[in-house]
Amino acid sequence: MCGLLGLLTPNASAEDVVDAVGKASHCMRHRGPDEPGTWHDADLAYGFNRLSIIDIEHSHQPLRWGPPENPTRYALTFNGEIYNYLELRDTLAREHGAVFATEGDGEAVAAALHYWGDDAVRRLRGMFAIALWDTETRELFLARDPFGIKPMFYATGPGGTAFGSEKKSVLELLGPLGSTEDLDPRAIEHYTVLQYVPEPETLHASIRRLESGTFARLRPGGSIEPVRYFRPTFPIRPFTADSQERRYREIAEALEDSVAKHMRADVTVGSFLSGGIDSTAIAALAMRHNPNLITFTTGFERDGYSEVDVAAESAALIGAKHIVRVVGPEEFAASIPEIVWYLDDPVADPALVPLYFVAKEARKHVKVVLSGEGADELFGGYTIYREPLSLKPFEALPGGLRKLAGRLSERIPDGTRGKSLLNRGSMSLEERYYGNARSFNDAHLRSVLREFKPEWTHTDVTAPIYAMSAGWDPVARMQHLDLFTWLRGDILVKADKMTMANSLELRVPFLDPEVFAVAEQVPLEQKITKTTTKYALRRALDGIVPDHVLNRAKLGFPVPLRHWLRGPELFDWAHQQIADSGTDHLLHKPAITQMLNDHREGRADHSRRLWTVLIFMVWHGIFVERRIVPTIAEPTYPVHI
Repeated sequence: MCGLLGLLTPNASAEDVVDAVGKASHCMRHRGPDEPGTWHDADLAYGFNRLSIIDIEHSHQPLRWGPPENPTRYALTFNGEIYNYLELRDTLAREHGAVFATEGDGEAVAAALHYWGDDAVRRLRGMFAIALWDTETRELFLARDPFGIKPMFYATGPGGTAFGSEKKSVLELLGPLGSTEDLDPRAIEHYTVLQYVPEPETLHASIRRLESGTFARLRPGGSIEPVRYFRPTFPIRPFTADSQERRYREIAEALEDSVAKHMRADVTVGSFLSGGIDSTAIAALAMRHNPNLITFTTGFERDGYSEVDVAAESAALIGAKHIVRVVGPEEFAASIPEIVWYLDDPVADPALVPLYFVAKEARKHVKVVLSGEGADELFGGYTIYREPLSLKPFEALPGGLRKLAGRLSERIPDGTRGKSLLNRGSMSLEERYYGNARSFNDAHLRSVLREFKPEWTHTDVTAPIYAMSAGWDPVARMQHLDLFTWLRGDILVKADKMTMANSLELRVPFLDPEVFAVAEQVPLEQKITKTTTKYALRRALDGIVPDHVLNRAKLGFPVPLRHWLRGPELFDWAHQQIADSGTDHLLHKPAITQMLNDHREGRADHSRRLWTVLIFMVWHGIFVERRIVPTIAEPTYPVHI
């Protein structure tokens, strides 16, 4: 685990270039405070910050490896963990005679790419952003894991091609790319609609992200042209009366094997624990490998916005030591500039704030945590996935009648029962579904954005993804869409950024190729029923997860944002952010102020829309105006926990 940074440039060995890479990599020292450093040859300069998890005393980065005839041919730096590295090392030694000098996973990555070529990335079970430099061919290989758990940004400027784990380091390295003129108006609109910036975009037009499930090869002076190696499919296999129990066992066994491999570490591993089935399943399975497991949860002192009691009951039943972190509104507001700085690009999901605080608490006790991200996308866990069932009657209507239903919905006042059903029933799946973030409609966008273009809204992002799933059942198409949008744009970004902000490694056992292999075959009726979600997963976890959680509805880490923006907790803070923000050229600030006042008076619930705009204003104040300067403390964590 580390934060990596690289610059491919003809003068990589120049002292000022190496110094610049080292200085820029210091921006992400929180990702790896155990071992910072730089390395270079004639064409490539690396900066790195290592968080030592496996083979702590060795496996330093950049790691040099090569075949016997040239044992230092490759220079590797990578962010992540390869959980099947022991099996890979055995196979590589047996089949190819590979020789290893360390006990870590880094050499397994380098050897796999040497002997297996591009196919190696398909054989890695883990989370990774890889940079491998071949000193013989003078070629750089970049890759990200299938689901996008670990990030990779890149940009080409006058000084060469920079790539790294965090955008702020790439910005600092290439300097002038961070100007106001470099802001991408299309990405800003996408963010406003989706509440995150979709891959491969960032809010800076010159900086892109290497997409999840892709790799690229690059020579000095060349350009990055990603190749997709992971194309998720849903080859449904019906459950039969004879196979049903066996299929449930397959799901449980795949998840248990994944958790076992995710427990591999030379440091202490803990687990996040909410009141839901996903994190509880991970913690219960982890207890089988570490009976001294510590679990962590967070909540707020407001009824309906905390799962602390449920999580504590679960921890007691599985026998884990449990630690709770309660977040108050004052520290919630005070933390926002720091949190946005860590994010690089804005993510308007308020749940990342309690996640930041529970990660900070967990880092006092452990160096690695497991978590339940990905279960909803793989097994059908979002309640919105039940929507195709409720809208099925509309599918039988002729096109003209469906459009009429849409026109009727426009005449019904907002908040009236049935308005949303008519509106959504009048649209196709491709038109109506673009993930869990649906706070801004076109009317809201026109009132808020100074440059609004309808062709830049969600279909601009989702149409190519939907094209890959033509002919699938609607729930499988929604899951597939979420893998490329909500999961990698929101869920995994906040998980990576908020834990790494605290030098804590987060591992997600659901997002494992072997777990996905069983999940993708689950038929519709085993995902969604009229009364529950994730039906097959719940059946598979019967006897593993305590009964009080097994069929409990998902809550996660909810935030009382609606209430706080109406009261003293956040209203004054929000009003001041709007007044101070230098975004008048991008946003209609009077309209936003009116939204805030309407929300306070109870005329509408604008909480998610306001939060989306406010987080953007804070981001703009930090990265563009330089008006907001968060205080970022030096990491002081010990190497071994």
